[in-house]
Amino acid sequence: MYNCALCSIHACNKRELDKAPKNCPSLDEKIEKINEVYKEKDNLKIAKASALVVSEGYCEKTRIEEIIDFANRCEFKNLGIAFCIGLSNEAKVLSKVFKHNGFTVNSVICKNGGISKEFIDIKSNVPMCNPIGQAEFLNEAKTDLNIILGLCVGHDSLFIKYSEAPITVFAVKDRVLAHNPLGAIYQAESYYKDRLFPQNK
Repeated sequence: MYNCALCSIHACNKRELDKAPKNCPSLDEKIEKINEVYKEKDNLKIAKASALVVSEGYCEKTRIEEIIDFANRCEFKNLGIAFCIGLSNEAKVLSKVFKHNGFTVNSVICKNGGISKEFIDIKSNVPMCNPIGQAEFLNEAKTDLNIILGLCVGHDSLFIKYSEAPITVFAVKDRVLAHNPLGAIYQAESYYKDRLFPQNK
C-alpha cells in the first residue's frame, strides 16, 4: 500500500532514501526495471523534453506555452484537440494558437456522431458524448500528440484509453469552479468542508 499523498518526508525529492518510510516506492526493487523503460526511444524523448520544459520555463511559461515548447522539443507536428462542446470558443482559440505556431491541428468535438443517450440506456434529448469517437478520429488523423480540453470526468478516461498518441491536458472541466478544480482543495477546510467531508459517512 502506497501513501505518498500523506508523506511529509519526501525523501525521494531530497534523495535521502535512508530517511524514507518502509512503504516508500523509492525503496522498491521495481525502480530499476522502471528506469530501464525510460531508455526506450519514445519514452526517453518525452521524458527528456518534459524535464527541459519544466527546468527552462519554470514559473515563466503558461500551460499553453509549455505545450508548444514540449511539442517542438519532441518534434510533434500534428496536434489533436479533444474538446467539450461547452468549451468550443476556447477550442477555437487554442487551435488558432497552435496553427500560428506552425502545427497541423485536428480537433474533434465531444458530440461527434450525434449519438442518442438512449444508446446507453439513458432517456434524454441531448446527444451523448463520444470520447471513443474522438480518439478514433484523431487516431485516423495520425496525430503525434493529443490535447484534452475540458472533457467530462469519465469521458476523459475513455479518450485516454483509446488514444494511440501520447496525451497531455490543457484544461479540465469544473463547471462550478470556472474549470479550476483545485479551488475545492484550497477551500477543503473551510467553505467546502461539509461537502467534501460529510459528517454522516
